[in-house]
Amino acid sequence: MLAPKDNIFEIRDPVHTSIPFDVQERHVLDHPFVQRLRRIRQLGFAQYSFPGATHSRFSHSVGVMHLSGKSFDVIFRDLPFSNMKKHRQFRYCVRMAALLHDVGHGPYSHSVEFAMPQLCTLPGYEHADPNKQAMHEEYTISILTQTSLAKVIGEQFDFTAEHVASLVDSSRVVEDDFFMDKGFNLRPLFSQLISSNLDMDRSDYLIRDSLFTGVKYGQVDVSWLHNHLSRTTQHDNDVCMGLHRRALYAFDHFLISRYHMFLMVYFHKKSTALEVMLKEYIQDPTSTYQIPSDLDAYLYVDDADLDVHLRGSSLPIAKRVVEQDIYKVAFESHGTPEEVDLYSREQILREEGIAVHSSTMHGSSFSVLKPGQPPIYVLGSLVEGKGAEELQAMSSAFDQARFTASISRLFVPSEQFERARKIMNSMSVQPVQQSLL
Repeated sequence: MLAPKDNIFEIRDPVHTSIPFDVQERHVLDHPFVQRLRRIRQLGFAQYSFPGATHSRFSHSVGVMHLSGKSFDVIFRDLPFSNMKKHRQFRYCVRMAALLHDVGHGPYSHSVEFAMPQLCTLPGYEHADPNKQAMHEEYTISILTQTSLAKVIGEQFDFTAEHVASLVDSSRVVEDDFFMDKGFNLRPLFSQLISSNLDMDRSDYLIRDSLFTGVKYGQVDVSWLHNHLSRTTQHDNDVCMGLHRRALYAFDHFLISRYHMFLMVYFHKKSTALEVMLKEYIQDPTSTYQIPSDLDAYLYVDDADLDVHLRGSSLPIAKRVVEQDIYKVAFESHGTPEEVDLYSREQILREEGIAVHSSTMHGSSFSVLKPGQPPIYVLGSLVEGKGAEELQAMSSAFDQARFTASISRLFVPSEQFERARKIMNSMSVQPVQQSLL
C-alpha cells in the first residue's frame, strides 16, 4: 500500500496495476473482517495443482471494488443524477458492496460450506427455516449488518450497511427510497454490477485466477466489455444494465472462458479430491471441527485455523490431507449423475472392499435469472436497425447443452487405486477414462 496523496491511497495489484481508494474507504478496508480475507485463499486447494494459486479473497475483493467503480463511471459518464451528492453516494455504495460481497467466506473458500451451521443460528437470521443451512452469502449479510462493520459504514458514508447488503443480496427488502433518483429506481443496475452474468466479481476472478494458475483460458478482454456497458430503463422505471452490440462477441468469449476455467481449473481432480477428503474428515463422528455461528469466533476461522486443526487430529484421513496422500480417480466421465453410470460402479467397488467416494462437480458459464431478477439488455442499433433485446436471447454462448460443465468422478485411496482401476476397466460398459485434468 503506497503513501497517501491528498487523502488518496493506492494498492499495487498484479492484475489492475494500481487501485486507488480514499480515506473513507480505507476505514472499511482496515476492518478486521475485511482483513480476515487475506487469510482465505481464493481457490481453496487449487494451489496443490497450480502452485501459483495462493492469491487471497482480499486481493480479489479489492479488484472487484476497483472494476465496479470503473464500470460505474462508464455507465454514468453523462452524470444523469439530480446532484453530485447522489452520484457520490451511489458510487461509494456500489464500491462497498463489491468490496464486501465475499466477506463471509469460510476456510479454503467454498470447500467447507457443507459444514456451516443452521441458518437460524446466525445473527440476523433467527427466524429463518430451521432446516436450512447457512452458506457464505448469509454469513456475508450477517457480518455486514450485525457486527461493528455496520457502524463503520454508517460513520463513513451517507448510507447504511443495509443499503450495501441489499446490493449483495438483491432479494433483500429496502425500507426507504435511497436508490431512487429523478423517479428512476437504480438498484437493479447496481445489483447487476455485483451479481449477474456480466458482474465485476466474475470479471475479476476470471483474469486473476487465470494469471495465478498460469493458464490462459480466463484471459478475457474485460476492458472492452466494461467500456461498452450502458444502461436502459424498463417500463416501470427500473434501470438495468445494457451492453452495446459491438461488444456482444466479447461477451460470448467471456462466458466460454468461464466454462473452460470450470473444466480445467475449478474442477481439477486434485483439488476436488482434497475437498472430498476434507468432507470425509469433518463428517467423521469423532471429528471436533465446527464452524461457529458466533461472529466474534468466526473472525478467527480461516485457512490457518483449519490447517492447525488438521495437524492436531489423530484421524487417519486428516493425516492424509496434511501429508498430501491424495485420493486418486478410479473413474471419470463428463456428465451429470443422470447421464453417467456412477452408482453401479460405486457399488461394485464397495462390494470389493474398496473405500470409494463419489463426486459430481457442476457449473454453468451463465446463471439462470431468478424470479424478479432483471435481465441485461443488448442495446438498440440504428446501423443494424434493431432495438434493445435481452442478452440471454442474443448470445450464442447461452447454449446450455454446450456450455454447462459437469464432471462425475469416483475417488479411491492411493493404495487401492490399481485394483479399483482394473475393476473399472473390466466392466462391460465403457472403459475408465484417464483424467486429463
